[in-house]
Amino acid sequence: MAELITEVANDLQTLFRQELELAKAEFREEATKAGKAAGMLSAAAFAGYMTVVLLSLAAVFGLSVLIGSAWAALAVAALWAIAGTILFVMGRKRMRLVSPTPRHTIETLKEDARWARHPTGSGRTSNGPAPS
Repeated sequence: MAELITEVANDLQTLFRQELELAKAEFREEATKAGKAAGMLSAAAFAGYMTVVLLSLAAVFGLSVLIGSAWAALAVAALWAIAGTILFVMGRKRMRLVSPTPRHTIETLKEDARWARHPTGSGRTSNGPAPS
């Protein structure tokens, strides 16, 4: 009987190690994919930035025919200042809605603690499974 238990324990250890190695390999593969995708998104963001800069220059040159170079540059800069101010105000408003504390996780942990103190009671109230 002891030999059988030892064999089962060894098999479980081997299985656990194999599963862990598989998880590591999958994680490395997914991290590589994510890294390549992030590089492409960064390059796309830079290309978009360059597009905006060149379009702004084109607007300055186009307006300079009508109102002079200095006024055209000032007008385009004023448009960017307005856009930046609007984006700043909207971003600040949304940032105030961000909560740094994981409220749902804290509540779940409190429920788990109540359940652990009284496993036969009704300490767990959420729809999630009870801890095992």
